[in-house]
Amino acid sequence: MPFIIYSVLRLALIVAVGFVLYLVGMRGWLLGVVAIVVALLVSYLALRRQREAAALYLATRRSDRQASGVQLNERLDRDNAAEDEAVDGRTAPVTSERETEPEK
Repeated sequence: MPFIIYSVLRLALIVAVGFVLYLVGMRGWLLGVVAIVVALLVSYLALRRQREAAALYLATRRSDRQASGVQLNERLDRDNAAEDEAVDGRTAPVTSERETEPEK
């Protein structure tokens, strides 16, 4: 959620700076470029707390996802080992249903 808040605040800054530049008299594609650059600089200075909260949120989600991935890999390894043991311990060859049906 902090990432969404930070993104919305940055978009609001772009719109606000663009509106101010429009009122000053800037027009055309240059208005958008200047608005984005100025909003980037202002957000870097003014939104430090929100930026750090968003970065912490993303880092936490990534570490949680990696931890769950490790657990999943361990479970898959156990399943694969059990399957290998079951296959290696089998003495009779595996036959398909076609081979076991009598011919007509």
